[in-house]
Amino acid sequence: MSWLKERILNWFQSVALRVIKTGEVPKHVALIMDGNRRYANKHNLRKKEGHSKGLETLIEILKACMDLGIVEITIYAFSIENFKRSKEEVDDLMDLARKMFNRLLDEKKKLKDIGVCIRVIGNFSLIPEDLRKIIAKTMIFTRENNRMFLNIAAAYTSRDEITHAIRDIVQGVKDADILPEDINEDLITDCLYTYKSPNPDLLIRTSGETRLSDFLMWQISHTCIYFTEVLWPEFSPWNLLSAIFYYQSCYPYLQKNRKNLKRIMHNTRVSMFLDKLYNKRDMAIEKI
Repeated sequence: MSWLKERILNWFQSVALRVIKTGEVPKHVALIMDGNRRYANKHNLRKKEGHSKGLETLIEILKACMDLGIVEITIYAFSIENFKRSKEEVDDLMDLARKMFNRLLDEKKKLKDIGVCIRVIGNFSLIPEDLRKIIAKTMIFTRENNRMFLNIAAAYTSRDEITHAIRDIVQGVKDADILPEDINEDLITDCLYTYKSPNPDLLIRTSGETRLSDFLMWQISHTCIYFTEVLWPEFSPWNLLSAIFYYQSCYPYLQKNRKNLKRIMHNTRVSMFLDKLYNKRDMAIEKI
């Protein structure tokens, strides 16, 4: 009777999806996928197997996001701090990343048909050279897709991101592309790794940890944050629906605060500087 149980669950999930979609659904969801190692310990598995199970969960959740009409997802795949883990675990994570991106390369047509654009944000200099090349190929062949955006934060922390943004701005002043009086919050925002993306509407962290681990700290000042005890490999579409329901309960308050946010229009000088900076970043990906 397991097939009947699965059918009933799928039916309930379908109904729940339709109910959730009658309310406000976040356009951009950020995920801190925590708990892979604890899941492995819980089930007497190797850490590598826990991370592999976490990847399977991610694929399932991405499909659920597409069904809900969520158009952008940003995942915290690998923090700069994670390089401090054992060499064996770091190597396993890099191997898992290679497999994931090679799999994406093998599914070029499917990604194009679905319209998924993949962006990797982080400090590329810290990523092994062969993996950088695979990542660059994936970003290049999906960059024209525009139905759904998957941002993968790898070798990333907010402190590193903001540091690089400040360096780019300082260099712009040195090169006389911009003036000191051009520097404001909006300019910093537009120099971050996430300059192509709107700020997240909802951030989900799994495994019971109630901290942000230096993830998108600049971007989430008006984001709904949802913490859950569920370990990431056990996170299901049902858990995603719970998070979105929570977001919907917070939405009136979030919307009220966002109405007070007004971006400053950049002058021509700043716009030209940003165009130059973005072109430089695109060329850097091309040269990898």
